[in-house]
Amino acid sequence: METVFADLTISMSEFKKNPAAALRDARSRPVAVLNHNKAAFYMIKPALFEAMLEELTDQELHRKVLARLSERADAIEVDIDAI
Repeated sequence: METVFADLTISMSEFKKNPAAALRDARSRPVAVLNHNKAAFYMIKPALFEAMLEELTDQELHRKVLARLSERADAIEVDIDAI
């Protein structure tokens, strides 16, 4: 069985019967919706999704900064007032 990244799970058939109840019962916690005992998708609150996207964006920016720092020897000094 594959790893499920949520403490709460619900079967696809139960989820389809009453999605609003599944959301309510989750009480803002992530829920894995299972199809044949494998995660088909995760149900999460919009605020958590936004936080995850922000974290991914920050990680990408961090990688760019590190890459550009390694190219510092190729940098050209510029007077900020000349820009």
